[in-house]
Amino acid sequence: MHQHYYQNKLKLAIIGQSQFGQEVYSSLRKQGHRVVGVFTVPDKDGKADPLAVVAEKDGTPVFKFPRWRVKGKPIPEVVEAYKAVGAELNVMPFCSQFIPMNIIDNPRHGSIIYHPSILPLHRGASAINWKAGFTVFWADDGLDTGPILLQRECAVEPNDTVDTLYNRFLFPEGIKAMVESVQLIADGKAPRVPQTEEGASYEGIQKKSNSKVNLAQPAEAIHNWIRGHDKVPGAWTVIGGQSVTVYGSSMLGGSVPTGQPLEIDGASQPGLVTNNGLVLYGTDGKALLVRSLQFEDGKMIHASKYFSSGDSASVELTDDEKKMEEEIRNIWKGILSNVLVIEDTTDFFKSGAASMDVVRLVEEVKQKCEGVQLQNEDVYMASTFQDFIQMFVRKLRGEDQEEELVVDYATKEVNNMTVKMPHQCFINGKFEDAENGKTYETINPTDGSVICKVSYASLGDVDRAVAAAKEAYDNGPWGRMNPRDRGSLLYKLADLMEEHQEELATIESIDSGAVYTLALKTHVGMSIQTFRYFAGWCDKIQGKTIPINQARPNRNLTFTRKEPLGVCAIVIPWNYPLMMLAWKSAACLAAGNTLVLKPAQVTPLTALKFAELSVKAGIPRGVVNILPGSGGMVGQRLSDHPDIRKLGFTGSTPIGKQIMKSCALSNLKKVSLELGGKSPLIIFSDCDMDKAVRMVEEIKKMKIGDPLDRSTDHGPQNHKAHLDKLLEYCDVGVKEGATLVCGGRQVDRQGYFMEPTLFTDVEDHMFLAKEESFGPIMVVSKFPDGDVDGVLRRANDTEYGLASGVFTRDINKAMYVSERLDAGTVFVNTYNKTDVASPFGGFKQSGFGKDLGEDALMEYLKTKAVTVEY
Repeated sequence: MHQHYYQNKLKLAIIGQSQFGQEVYSSLRKQGHRVVGVFTVPDKDGKADPLAVVAEKDGTPVFKFPRWRVKGKPIPEVVEAYKAVGAELNVMPFCSQFIPMNIIDNPRHGSIIYHPSILPLHRGASAINWKAGFTVFWADDGLDTGPILLQRECAVEPNDTVDTLYNRFLFPEGIKAMVESVQLIADGKAPRVPQTEEGASYEGIQKKSNSKVNLAQPAEAIHNWIRGHDKVPGAWTVIGGQSVTVYGSSMLGGSVPTGQPLEIDGASQPGLVTNNGLVLYGTDGKALLVRSLQFEDGKMIHASKYFSSGDSASVELTDDEKKMEEEIRNIWKGILSNVLVIEDTTDFFKSGAASMDVVRLVEEVKQKCEGVQLQNEDVYMASTFQDFIQMFVRKLRGEDQEEELVVDYATKEVNNMTVKMPHQCFINGKFEDAENGKTYETINPTDGSVICKVSYASLGDVDRAVAAAKEAYDNGPWGRMNPRDRGSLLYKLADLMEEHQEELATIESIDSGAVYTLALKTHVGMSIQTFRYFAGWCDKIQGKTIPINQARPNRNLTFTRKEPLGVCAIVIPWNYPLMMLAWKSAACLAAGNTLVLKPAQVTPLTALKFAELSVKAGIPRGVVNILPGSGGMVGQRLSDHPDIRKLGFTGSTPIGKQIMKSCALSNLKKVSLELGGKSPLIIFSDCDMDKAVRMVEEIKKMKIGDPLDRSTDHGPQNHKAHLDKLLEYCDVGVKEGATLVCGGRQVDRQGYFMEPTLFTDVEDHMFLAKEESFGPIMVVSKFPDGDVDGVLRRANDTEYGLASGVFTRDINKAMYVSERLDAGTVFVNTYNKTDVASPFGGFKQSGFGKDLGEDALMEYLKTKAVTVEY
């Protein structure tokens, strides 16, 4: 039995309405409390309130009183009906009616109310427009003045609106708080903290008439006014002689995109209609972006469509589409039960539909017409039946898919070219600022300068990206696409990467510190090869037929199918940023999955450039999503997210363990981990010594400098924290008695440069012998000539098993050693020679799962067995 059945329970009366009231009601019943009566508002236009609908289905007594009192006095028959249910506590989650005090005080425990502000601030009807927090308090005869039982508060992000705060915090956390409050009362533990009058304030009802935007003020004040009224009652201004309500405001942090000027009454300068939306300017010259506009007739459009909203020609429907039209008309009829006939001009909202009806319409249409990508916002943008059908058919045909990609580039003149770098989150086929407007600086390790500001993804951005990937997988063209066509898109993506290879290599050099010539050949070159390799696999993913025992007289056919997993998350490190992206993403996409990728916080730029190229290649929106930001926040949310079915990670062993734990505890998602290594390279005396060892004198001659200089051998470390860690590593080595032959110091120049370092006389117990440096440090230990088994024991005496190598002219010795080295990869008479067709991955605490080769493809597929009797 669940624990909550052992707790004290109460008989409750729910007084209120709305979806919030319904969720509170349902949650309290799940916790074992008995709801003896629901008191809500009468039906409107023949439609019952959501709370009434659910309660009636449950068989709970429902009362729909138009009012509780007349001329200030309680209505006796209403009071009598209420008292008859015998409630021990009144729960008022959201109530628009005035409830008499003899009702409030009647139950043994009185009444509790949910209020969307931190009382005593913002008492009154419009509290939600001003404060991100809520209070559960004991009702008294004042206006929101009763003793406080419980309060919760959340941070307001720079681009939050009332709508986002409500959806993210006030709604879900408010439901939990109401349930918690009832249990505290049942257990006799509920506090009653008197409200202070110090700082108390009152907010009158927000009306459309007093929500006009004052444009003669700084941009941030305009932004705050718009988002404070989004979506109810809606801030408005005058454009072209009519009032226009504006929604979806965000501050513009970067450069203002180009657009068409638009005169707006009272503005300090004309607005600008851009591909991203409508830009408004404050008196301080700063800008904000508005995404949606609603006109006096109720029609809503994306602000970017202001000058073209009426231009689209009507679509002529095919016979099949006309059948779908009638099916959708029936869906409208089912929702708008008060409307006798659904005509072309019937307006969804003017007919009484509310926000929950929007959700129902979208889900029913998607269920009826599998494959169409429909969002709640689409209903607001096409609210009449005729407009809805036109929008629906265009989506069904894919005619709405190809909007021009808008990129707010950060540009740099570097390496004899103009480098154009996207720097925003990439979600559902669009570059956009983080939901909270936060950014961070990505640094060029060569000189410590700021390359550009990059969006710092929030938890909300993760959820939006996962939702986009899930929608693309479940309903988009990617999942229905012929595998060979999918391969063609990946080939095209590889071609575009090759076309932009110098730009990609330059970005990789300035963002990660990679030497340009290495970046061009390996970082970018192998990435291109990887996508081409896996593009070829797309139409070769196949199962098997399996002979099984026949149960005569019937016959059986058993076969297997290889199917994609769904939404996959990929988290990559700062070394080889583009190549690590390619190693995992190419296999993931070839298998038919969609992905959400988090690049390393310090090296996000090639991943974002890759996102741009994926759109140009024709990859459908939502298939690829890129989220720069914190591993602790974005990476953790990806590990925990219930809609993600696989997570591929390259990074440290401790973080890999945490990811594996989170993936198991959340929804047991599949995991592949490429983690730390301590890779032994065994050099026997019978090898080609000139080939095996680069002499110490040559190491001292290596040129350290600007990675864009073609003569540079060795560039900077990626970031200062890692450079400091390497210097500390060398200090420990010296203190333990190892011989520092050369290097071990930071180069005396601007940037994060370290001298190539060589240690000898390193013994097995030393820190240098056990821990990975992940830097330009070579550690040399000796072993007795001919002691093959002894050196093998030493090589395997580690918890890591990523890679290893052996140099010898004796092929028998080479095979003997390669069989016994406990590592995922063994190189013989070469080192670090990887190929896209050969699997790469570790053993032991270096992780499990493979990148590259056919094995990598299997990491992103699941096997289904099918048995048919005939």
